[in-house]
Amino acid sequence: MKKLFILTAAVFLLCSSKPNQRTWVAIGDSITYLNEHPNETGNRITKGYMTRVTEKLPYLTYINQGHNGWTSGNIADSVEKLGLVKADIYSIFLGTNDWWRGRPLGRLIDYQTNAGNGTVYGSFRIIINKLRSLNPQAKIVLITPMQRGDFVYLTNYKNNAYGSYKAKNGQYLEAFANAIDSIGRLEQLPVVDLYHVRQLRVEKLVKFKRLKNPQTGTYTNYPYPAYVDVPFAPDADEYPYPVEAIDMTYDGLHPSDAGYAQISKRLVRVLKKL
Repeated sequence: MKKLFILTAAVFLLCSSKPNQRTWVAIGDSITYLNEHPNETGNRITKGYMTRVTEKLPYLTYINQGHNGWTSGNIADSVEKLGLVKADIYSIFLGTNDWWRGRPLGRLIDYQTNAGNGTVYGSFRIIINKLRSLNPQAKIVLITPMQRGDFVYLTNYKNNAYGSYKAKNGQYLEAFANAIDSIGRLEQLPVVDLYHVRQLRVEKLVKFKRLKNPQTGTYTNYPYPAYVDVPFAPDADEYPYPVEAIDMTYDGLHPSDAGYAQISKRLVRVLKKL
């Protein structure tokens, strides 16, 4: 009888400690979107961060609200049309496209006063307000943008952009990461700060960029920062990131499997505590 009681108690403890199934809505840009679209990477990735997270935390069911090329302003502008649903957890992983498009970052007071969609701070307030209207008890996690190397789109070389090592429209990407962190501190929301992760620094994003040597015309593998001042001609040059150049990204911007593993590892640590 005593053994039966101990066994019953053990089973009860085991069942009661198992987390209930929870829904997670992941809001983001192409880095989120690609989770369901590895074919659009030339199958240079096998799975994104959401799949990796739910493999570690199987009680989570995710909904992908990643939108290719979108800024926080695009999300805020369309927030009533996206079909966002009530969920237990929301994550917001935006900012890199805001920086590249030169959107004004604004100031924390834009967030505090709900000043509108003219600045990134204001956009985040609109998004977070919407999520709280769907579920006031939901947990919200903020994710900062990663650092960026020189980006060249795999299927359209004319779609390219320089990295976060210099300013765009007078603003550095780090300021966008710090802004998102400041919203997290103000609202007491957990922040996954990818910008300052050592393994995701700009020099680790690709092993090299293959470009023509301006003096000899010979293709040469340039690591960061040597590639910064070497020109790339999208109409004439080969794709500068062959498979052997892949490191934490496969194209200077979008994470590789190794990069997604770094993201998911840090996100799992946060989500486990919620």
